[in-house]
Amino acid sequence: MIIQLEKNITEAQSEKLHQRLEAIGYSTNDVKTQFADYLIGVGKKDFDIRAIGTLEGIRDIHRVSDAYKLVSKKWKVNDSQIDLGDGVKIGAGDFQMMAGPCSIETEEQIVATVEHLVKNGVKIMRGGVYKPRSSPYSFRGLGIDGLKLWHQHASAAGIKIITEVMMSEQIDEMIDYVDIFQIGARNSQNFNLLDAIGKVDKPVLLKRGISGTMDELLQAAEYIFSNGNEKIMLCERGIRTYENGYRNTMDINAMAMLKEKTHLPVIADPSHGIGVRKFVDKVALASMMVGVDGVIFEVHATPEKAYSDGQQTLSFTEAEKLYEQLRKTEKFRSEI
Repeated sequence: MIIQLEKNITEAQSEKLHQRLEAIGYSTNDVKTQFADYLIGVGKKDFDIRAIGTLEGIRDIHRVSDAYKLVSKKWKVNDSQIDLGDGVKIGAGDFQMMAGPCSIETEEQIVATVEHLVKNGVKIMRGGVYKPRSSPYSFRGLGIDGLKLWHQHASAAGIKIITEVMMSEQIDEMIDYVDIFQIGARNSQNFNLLDAIGKVDKPVLLKRGISGTMDELLQAAEYIFSNGNEKIMLCERGIRTYENGYRNTMDINAMAMLKEKTHLPVIADPSHGIGVRKFVDKVALASMMVGVDGVIFEVHATPEKAYSDGQQTLSFTEAEKLYEQLRKTEKFRSEI
C-alpha cells in the first residue's frame, strides 16, 4: 500500500502509524521526494484500510498490489508531468521532441545543431558525451569538457540538454550542465546508479533494457522514485529478439501498455528502435499514435560522417520533415 503523509505529521503520529502497520504484519519503508512524503507498506495480509486511514497524519491511502507501487497508475490516476522550466513540459498533455546527434563531436557540430533546433522550434537537444560502445576502439565521447561546451551554446539559445550518465561518480560533475539525465539500456538495472540518480532533484529518462520486460523497467523506475526522485520518464527503445533484419524490435505494444500501467511520461526512441534511417520517421509516427508523451531521435548535419550510429541518424532536412509530421499527428491525435 501507499500512504501519503501530511507535511506536518508529528514524530508521535508517524511512530503510531509504523507500529499499527507492523502489528498486522506489514514491513514499512519511508520515502521522501521533492513533492511529498510517503510510507510504503508491504505485506500479504488482507485488512480494512480504514483501520489505518483514520489515523492522524495521513493525507491519503491507496491499496496497490503491483510490486512496483510508487510508479503505478493504481494510486495516481492522473498522469505526471515533467517541468523543465521556461515553458518546456513533458507529459499530461504536453508532447516534446528531443533531437540531436548520437555523440557530441565538435564545437562546430554543437553550434550547427543548436541553430537547427532553434529554427525548428525543438526545445530539447539529445547527445552523448560519455558513450557506452560495443567496441573499446570506437569513439567514446568528449567527456565533461564536451558537456560544458555544449551547455554553453545550448543554454544561450534556450535549448535544454539530455545526456547519458554511466556511473554514479559522474553525477556531481555533470549536474550543473544537464537538464535531463539519461539512464541507458545497458544501465537500466544498474541498481547502484538507479539509487544514486534517485537522490538527485533532476529529471531522468530511463531506457528499457536490451532484453528487459516492462515490469523490469517499472521496477527500475521504482528504485529511482523510492530514493526520492519523482521526475522520471520511461523510454521504449526496442528490445533484442531473434529478428536480425534491423537493429532492435520496437515494442509498440509496450508503449500502449505502459500508458495504462504507470502515471509516468512515456517516450519513444525510434532511432534505436529500428536502427535504419529510412524507417525512423515511420516508427516515430506509429509511436505517436499509441499515445507517447515524446519522441527522442538522432539528427546530424551529415549522418554519413557521424562518429557513431550514422546509419540510424536523420539529416537536418529529413528531421525537418519529421518535426512537421509529428506536429500534424499530434494535432490529429488530440482530435480523435
